[in-house]
Amino acid sequence: MTGLLIKMFVKDKDNVENQEVRGKYAMLSSITGIVVNVLLSVFKLIIGIFANSMSIISDALNNVSDAGSSIITMIGFKMSQKKVDKDHPWGHGRMEYVTAFFVDILIILVGFELLQSSIDKIINPEMPTISNVTIILLVVAILAKLWLFVFYRKIAKKIDSAAIKGTAYDSISDSISTSAVLVSAIVAKFAGITIDGYVSLLVSLFILITGIKAIKETIDLLLGQKPDPEFVESIEKFASKYEGIEGIHDIMVHDYGPGRKIVSFHAEVPADADICRAHDIIDQMEQDIFNEFGCITTIHMDPIIVDNEEINLMKEVTTNIVKKINNNYSIHDFRMTDGGERVNLIFDLVIPTDEDVDREKLVSEIQEKIKEENEKYFAVIKVEHSYV
Repeated sequence: MTGLLIKMFVKDKDNVENQEVRGKYAMLSSITGIVVNVLLSVFKLIIGIFANSMSIISDALNNVSDAGSSIITMIGFKMSQKKVDKDHPWGHGRMEYVTAFFVDILIILVGFELLQSSIDKIINPEMPTISNVTIILLVVAILAKLWLFVFYRKIAKKIDSAAIKGTAYDSISDSISTSAVLVSAIVAKFAGITIDGYVSLLVSLFILITGIKAIKETIDLLLGQKPDPEFVESIEKFASKYEGIEGIHDIMVHDYGPGRKIVSFHAEVPADADICRAHDIIDQMEQDIFNEFGCITTIHMDPIIVDNEEINLMKEVTTNIVKKINNNYSIHDFRMTDGGERVNLIFDLVIPTDEDVDREKLVSEIQEKIKEENEKYFAVIKVEHSYV
């Protein structure tokens, strides 16, 4: 069914880097979500009113919020497709994240409203009137939400959309909450016991937890989170294929919305290499990365000495010293300046972002261990943290 809808409404469906194609996917997911959720909310609301069931009415209102979420997501995608202008040179891609934030807020507000109604229902319980038709329709609603989950997840993966991914998880949570409502209805019908208010309370708490989790993920995107490790590894492997590139470091990834990544890193080249030749290689790499990954890349060229035995030996010694202190540490931009009686070993020390360490003490420890190798060596260390 999902494949058929995509084939019918999305032309050039495999060209997902194209913003217009992404927009069509988003439009399809939003309209499908609106139609399905509106139908579900109407059916559940009618059933809930006739059955006098607060849990079913709560579930219906949850579907209304889902329809509203789809509308907001659709608007967000439309706004994110606006072309670049003088005030927004990287485009408006992050509007997708902004609208996802509003969707998350809406989910939380609905959860609070249902929480209040559920508490009132627990204090003033009433036995719901449950028919076989009610149970059948609830089962259909669960199956419909499960299908929506599969539908959303496939599109979110296809176009790499955080907003639609959040909607997919919202759908699976709706399936679980409607299942709880179904259990409440069955218990009321066959056991004559009302747990309606308590089930409604569980549904509202489930909605709140879903909303809080979703809003945290969206805020992380807006603040700028750590890039996907697989993406970083792909960049590193891609760069290693180029002749004359000894290694790369200081990778940074800036996310301006889906399909709008800006990447920068330092590429190490032999110090005695032809500067024009090395520059041509760097230029070609930037263009190739754009063609392969669809991201704009800026590469800084770092010259390093690769054919000096003493430098290579001391680099290896220093690396081993650093790794013994913490295997997650690394060094780069290693070079030596020989002053006769004193030789400076100059390098950058990279520590994990969340590493809570006394940097001065760490530098002193490394300096002492290097001096133990030879009194003439003095380490000049710049401590920095990784951005990936």
